Amino acid sequence: MKRLVSFQLICVCLGLFLATSDAVLPTEVHALTVFKEAIFDDPLLVLSNWNGLDSDPCNWVGVYCSDDHVRKVNISGFSIKGFIAEELFQLSFLHELILHGNNLIGSIPKEIGTLKHLKILDLGMNQLSGPIPNQIGDLVSVIKINLQSNALTGKMPSELGNLKYLQELRLDRNKLEGTVPGANSTDFASTMRGMYASNTNALGFCLATPLKIADFSYNYLVGSVPKCLEYLPKASFQGNCIKYKGITTRAPEQCGFTSTASPRKPEGMKHRPEVDHKHKHKPHPSKLTWLLALEVVTGVIAGLIFLVALLMALHRCKEKPLSIIPWKKPGTDKDCMTIIVDTDMLKDVRRYSRHELEFACEDFSNIIGSSSDSIVYKGTMKGGPEIAVISLSNQEENWTSYLELYFQKEVADLARLNHQHIGKLLGYCIEGIPFTRMLVFEYASNGTLSEHLHYEQGCQLSWTRRMTIVIGIAKGLKYLHTEIDPPFTISELNSSAVYLTDDFSPKLVDFESWKTILTRSENNSRPISSEGAMCVQPCSLEARHLDIQGNIFAFGVLLLEIISGRPPISKDKGFLVDWAKDYLEDPEKMASVVDPALKHLREEDLEAIREVVTICIHVRPRDKVTMQEVCAMLERKLDISGSSELMASSLAWAELALSS
Repeated sequence: MKRLVSFQLICVCLGLFLATSDAVLPTEVHALTVFKEAIFDDPLLVLSNWNGLDSDPCNWVGVYCSDDHVRKVNISGFSIKGFIAEELFQLSFLHELILHGNNLIGSIPKEIGTLKHLKILDLGMNQLSGPIPNQIGDLVSVIKINLQSNALTGKMPSELGNLKYLQELRLDRNKLEGTVPGANSTDFASTMRGMYASNTNALGFCLATPLKIADFSYNYLVGSVPKCLEYLPKASFQGNCIKYKGITTRAPEQCGFTSTASPRKPEGMKHRPEVDHKHKHKPHPSKLTWLLALEVVTGVIAGLIFLVALLMALHRCKEKPLSIIPWKKPGTDKDCMTIIVDTDMLKDVRRYSRHELEFACEDFSNIIGSSSDSIVYKGTMKGGPEIAVISLSNQEENWTSYLELYFQKEVADLARLNHQHIGKLLGYCIEGIPFTRMLVFEYASNGTLSEHLHYEQGCQLSWTRRMTIVIGIAKGLKYLHTEIDPPFTISELNSSAVYLTDDFSPKLVDFESWKTILTRSENNSRPISSEGAMCVQPCSLEARHLDIQGNIFAFGVLLLEIISGRPPISKDKGFLVDWAKDYLEDPEKMASVVDPALKHLREEDLEAIREVVTICIHVRPRDKVTMQEVCAMLERKLDISGSSELMASSLAWAELALSS
């Protein structure tokens, strides 16, 4: 009997040990809970299963554990908005903190320095402000730091030189000032490097292990580039107030000095030694004549070869006049190629300079959207309209000649769209240094339909206003599908692709058009001009993918989103279409789909929406519906006069008066 009791006690103790060994420390649960509380906007509900009463956060979205500790937090690209709570840095065993591509505001807490095991810190593409805390130099294990595309100010901490394992540092597109911290003297740095390599109090990059990747571009840095960092690409320092050969700097007025001051000549480039050198080695007149004759003959031969090649290329094309656009891929001069494109393709589209757009978009710090392919900035042209600028996230080394052609064709395709419910393309930007491919659209100042439906502004969308938006979207799609040739479809039709003007008039904008460029280019990846000049007509390129029925299905889903105020996908309800299916089949239940925030609606409108949604999401190949038919049905059955709301409001006031 005693043995049995002893065995039971051992089992109970073992069970308690196993139960406690699987639990994460309460301080880590508390840290994550406080972080969630500091987030006041979570449009995609990514933090919805972060329950502070749950002692095991390892199943929470974006939280990864091992050995009973939180090792990684990755909440990137979910548009969460709020502050970074200092309690988050109580996750003392954290290896990776990735909050890239959100709308986080406020400063970076100085408590960040307590994360002694952190290897990756990525807070890029947010709206963080204030200085970079000096305590960042206490991240003794960190390998990668990304703070790009924020609004960080102040000086760059020299304590970054303490980070002996740091390999990648991205601080570009902020508002940092001062100099790039190197050392007091490059000679001192090279002499003392060996003696003090292990000194954790060393300051500046010249006393640290060389970085493999670093980007300090588009700040307000001054001074010079430390010699120990001159191995980095010149693009790493462009867009600053640094005087450095071969890079683009800010305008003098942005750097706080006048443009009339003449730039100081670098050492070793003075005029006098040059003159002396020329006098010393002045060649004999007969030799000059011979050299001149050789240059003339060489030039004539090269010109004839070029002319013959051009005539042959034009003969092969046998179409309307074309122009030659040189295209040089990164590498040596022998990679240079010639592309022949339609001269009329972009002649009526305005070409902006990067400097213009950078100034309008506040140094590209005003980010209003992003994806894996592109970043969207908001800006205001000097004396002109508000704009939305889409910048391709591709790198120059990955940019092919076919991508260049498809980019130009896409610009021409978007430029032909002209309708009151379609976002207007104002122009484009093509530059080589720095590599830039951008589209410039007019900006609708009331934001996106998604913001109004799913944020606090949703109360501004009355039933009549929503019906007006529905008809506007339908008219825009009808124009794209049936009133232009060739037709045009929106790549990803959803509430984020619908922008609203001051009077809540909808405008469709295809911000995902980059994806069509990349997809079509992959299908035509053979090199251009591998055998000399090659005729490539725009009409010979793969056409833009048309998914008219896909647009119509997406329009049906969008109608459900507009009347319900629910996102297309949510944690609690799953897919909106699946959730609404039962209500769509029973007209009497359809009112249960309507947004509770709506006080007044017209039953006839709701029935018309039900019919159109059913047609759009159940479309089959044998009974296709067109946007022309859908638009006609909506215009015929929806009442956008607002009389029903006015009558309901008047009755409510009358009832209130009688009851009092």
